[in-house]
Amino acid sequence: MNFDAYARTGVDLVNARLDDLDDLRALFPDDNAWMRDEAAERDLAIFRRAQKRLRDVFEYGTSGRDAEAVAELNALLEAFPVQPRISGHDSSDWHMHVTSRGASVSSEYLAGAVWGLSVWLCEYGSARFGVCADERCGNVYLDTSSNCCRRFCSERCATRSHVAAHRARKRAAIGEQVTVPAQPETLTPVR
Repeated sequence: MNFDAYARTGVDLVNARLDDLDDLRALFPDDNAWMRDEAAERDLAIFRRAQKRLRDVFEYGTSGRDAEAVAELNALLEAFPVQPRISGHDSSDWHMHVTSRGASVSSEYLAGAVWGLSVWLCEYGSARFGVCADERCGNVYLDTSSNCCRRFCSERCATRSHVAAHRARKRAAIGEQVTVPAQPETLTPVR
């Protein structure tokens, strides 16, 4: 099982727009087209609640509140238990599912996402859960940097934030320059 891929589905969910059923269906990639086809209104409410709780996990991790991140993930693991099973049609197509046969779209997706994030936390620590430092963004990410120094969800947000900070410093520097009005020269009479 690719636990990183499951963890990334958790990131995708937290960052997703979930205004309506079409938004929920857009969350599922082509290799999970069956989820897109079977998603129903009842799933939308479940995904919204899980989205908020998973955002809390990222915020706990970002602020160094490991115990709270673990407690929330444990509660989510109870709500969306992993029940692995092998699925496929022949020996060339065997793969793992994380829930029992006939599970709802929300159960299948959320069990995988929560399981992936839980494994990620155990493997790398909750400090690797990030919330974008760009105030206009708020997306979450998994910090895969070598020294746990990532602050932004994407290069785009990093660049936008750095440009805004640079411009603010320039404006502040210009504002600090006090213009002194020119004094008229006083002429000294020549003798």
